[in-house]
Amino acid sequence: MKIAKIDVFNFDLTYVHGVYVMSGGRNIASLPSTLVRVTSDAGVDGWGEVCPLGSTYLPAHAGGARAALVLLAPALIGVDPTNLAAVNDAMDNVLMGHAYAKSPIDVACWDLTGKVWGASVSDMLGGVRQTSFPLYVAVPLGSPQAMTEYVLARRAEGIHRFQLKIGGNPHEDAARATSVVEATGPEDLIVGDANCGWRINEAIIAARAMEALPRFYFEQPCPTMEECIEVRKHTTLPMVYDEVVNDVMTLNRAVREGGAGAFNLKVSKVGGLTKAKLMRDLGQELGVQITVEDTWGGDIVSATSAHIAASTRARSLLSVSFMNDWTNEHVAGYQPRSRDGYGKAPTAPGLGIDIDPSALGKPLISFGV
Repeated sequence: MKIAKIDVFNFDLTYVHGVYVMSGGRNIASLPSTLVRVTSDAGVDGWGEVCPLGSTYLPAHAGGARAALVLLAPALIGVDPTNLAAVNDAMDNVLMGHAYAKSPIDVACWDLTGKVWGASVSDMLGGVRQTSFPLYVAVPLGSPQAMTEYVLARRAEGIHRFQLKIGGNPHEDAARATSVVEATGPEDLIVGDANCGWRINEAIIAARAMEALPRFYFEQPCPTMEECIEVRKHTTLPMVYDEVVNDVMTLNRAVREGGAGAFNLKVSKVGGLTKAKLMRDLGQELGVQITVEDTWGGDIVSATSAHIAASTRARSLLSVSFMNDWTNEHVAGYQPRSRDGYGKAPTAPGLGIDIDPSALGKPLISFGV
C-alpha cells in the first residue's frame, strides 16, 4: 500500500463560551484549524488535525503548519502509510523539528492503518484499559466570582476537574484559586495553570499563598524548565509540567530534576500519536500522572485524545480534554461526545469517527493524484 494523495483543509473553530482568556493578555475567540487527509492507492483515507493556540502560546501557528506541510507532503507520496516508522522517517528526512506540523500526518496514518487492519487506534496503542475517563474544562481568567460561577455551572453538567487560568498578580490569583476551592467539594480536582505567566519570585509568592489549598495542583508557573525546577523547591503542591515538556528528554528532566507529579501530553506538540505513545508509556513507568489533551482542536483532536486516554492505566490518567466540547463547529457530527463529565473512545476502526468533507470546502493544497 502507498500514499497516493494528501489534502490540506482549513476549518475555523470558535470558542463556545465567547472569549478564552489566558495570562499575559492572550485572548482567543476563533482559531484556524488545519485538517489533513491522507489517501492510499487502495482508496482508504485517514484524518489528522492540528490547531495551535494562536501564535504566542507555543512556537507554532497555523501558517507555520501549512508551510511545513508543503515541504512534508510531497516526500510522503509513495510511502506505505501503514509503516508508521517509514512515515516519520520520511518527514524527518525533509524537515528538522516542527513536530506540530508533522502531527496531523502521523495521526492520519494511524487512522488509515486502523481502518486497513480493522482495529481501533486504542487497540493499536496497546489495548483499552478504561472504557470511560474523567474530563476537565479550562476556566478562563477572570474575577474570583466569575471564575467560581463558571466552575459551578460546569460542575452542574458533571465536570469535576477544572484547570483555572491564572498567572497574573500572585495575590489576586490566590484569591481566584481559594474562591473556587472553597465553592467545590472533595470529589473535585483543581489545577491552577499559570501558562508560563510568572517569573521565579512571583511564582514563589503564588505557591506560598496557595500552599494550604486542598485538592489543588500547581501547573507550569514559569516559561523555562530551569525556573520551574527552582520554584518546585519552594512548594509541596503537586506540580504539573506542560509547555516545557516536549519530548522524552524534557519529560525525564521534569521528573528527575523538577519533581513533576504530572505532565500534560499534547499530541500535536510532541509530533503525533507515534511520539505521544512513547511519552505516555514512559510517564507511566516513571510513576507520574498524565493529562491527555492538545493545544486546541475539534472532533479529530478529541478522538485522538480519547484513544490515548482509553489505553492509559487508570491510576496514571489525571484528566482528559474533549476540545470539541469547547468549540461550536464540528466536522464529524460532534463525535466523540462527552457525557456527564466523562468521555469514551470510539470503537470503530481507526479513529472511529466519520468526517464530513462537505463541511470543509475545497482543499487549501493537495499533493499526489
